[in-house]
Amino acid sequence: MKKILIVEDVEMNRDLLVQLLEDDYELVEATDGKKGLEAATSEKPDLILLDISLPEMDGWEVTRAIRGDEALKHIPIIAVTAHAMAGDEDKAYEQGCNAYLSKPIDEDELWAKVAEHIA
Repeated sequence: MKKILIVEDVEMNRDLLVQLLEDDYELVEATDGKKGLEAATSEKPDLILLDISLPEMDGWEVTRAIRGDEALKHIPIIAVTAHAMAGDEDKAYEQGCNAYLSKPIDEDELWAKVAEHIA
């Protein structure tokens, strides 16, 4: 079973992602950016769903750290964020994310992006 790391500090948002994905994927959860980076290092997930507004380290810092780590840089990252302003999606790609999902989560779009990026 493929493993997805969910890095999300808001419990309601994290629970929604877990409910949508738990039947088809092994899930690992982290509640802040630092714990997310630690989980990525220890768990080596197949995909990361990464909130951008996080305590400890924001999603951009986490993305840069992952992209700078030889053992992790191949892992696809989907930015899952309420940052839905003009230019935010472009910034996600510039920072090293593979895809971008705005909140509230569109279930069909989530499934399509996960399927597209999980190897």
